[in-house]
Amino acid sequence: MTQITDDTLTEAGLTPNGDGRVLLIACGALAHEIIALKNTNGWDHLDLQCLPAIYHNHPEKITPAVRDAVTKHRAEYSDIFIVYADCGTGGLLEAACDELGVKLVPGPHCYSFFEGNDTFAAREEMTCFYLTDFLVRQFEAFVWKPLGLAKYQGQRHKDLRDMYFGHYTTLVYQAQIDDPALTAKAKEYAARLGLEFERRYTGYGDLEAELQKL
Repeated sequence: MTQITDDTLTEAGLTPNGDGRVLLIACGALAHEIIALKNTNGWDHLDLQCLPAIYHNHPEKITPAVRDAVTKHRAEYSDIFIVYADCGTGGLLEAACDELGVKLVPGPHCYSFFEGNDTFAAREEMTCFYLTDFLVRQFEAFVWKPLGLAKYQGQRHKDLRDMYFGHYTTLVYQAQIDDPALTAKAKEYAARLGLEFERRYTGYGDLEAELQKL
């Protein structure tokens, strides 16, 4: 495939905006964190457009949506940065970004880059179920209800829970901020799933480092 570059756009009469503005095309699940980083660091040159956070549960929708958004806005900005990692796309998102001439956050998923990709990879955790601040806030909408766990009680509920979470041992809450209320909720969800609980304060991890480069 032909890589789309600034020269390609210029030849087509679509010269990118040269005012230094950067568009972040991001997962909606990261909106709170990105806005917090923008405000804290005064990154007024960064504009944010979020794709639906529910794509967290439908990774097959991520790459086409990113491609459409880049194509729509490419001529308006000096640069575009994709605030996703691979996120279950099986390499398709990275390939599309290479073709489009844009970069994305390195790593397999947000759990990895929040903790730091090197640190996360070194843990080699295979039996941990992860929640971020966003997923703690949206646990019912993004975990409990989509998996059908809200529909049943008794044995049917237990069977479903064991089917989805039987191979996990620990719920790891990766906290981006210190919020006792979120920690209490995460601990409650661990108990609901029958898992041990661990809280790790990650802050913004590699996400902040990658945005700092912009």
